[in-house]
Amino acid sequence: VQLQASGGGLVQAGGSLRLSCAASKRIFSNNGMGWFRQAPGKEREFVASITWNGGSTIYADSVRGRFTISRDNAKNILYLQMNSLKPEDAAVYYCAGGRLATATRSPGTYNYWGQGTQVTVSS
Repeated sequence: VQLQASGGGLVQAGGSLRLSCAASKRIFSNNGMGWFRQAPGKEREFVASITWNGGSTIYADSVRGRFTISRDNAKNILYLQMNSLKPEDAAVYYCAGGRLATATRSPGTYNYWGQGTQVTVSS
């Protein structure tokens, strides 16, 4: 497994979760990384992305100010800290390894996808 996401679960609205994604060095090193999510009946959507060195991040408007993407290049782990969760944040969250060093929104710029971790938010 080249990307392994974890940390999902059930949380009440207003609560927090931290997702982690362990990656192989080959995928992680020198590449931008991202998080996407897919709710039932909806298309996969961009959540957040980070450059290869963590120097720059971009977020979907719906999560900006509540979610924080970060990475530990020594451990090859990608994180997504999710605060002030809302019921509409419920989805399967996927980490993705990019083929560019930059942070990008487009799924087409990601070559590798993890298996997903379920986030459920109760109201």
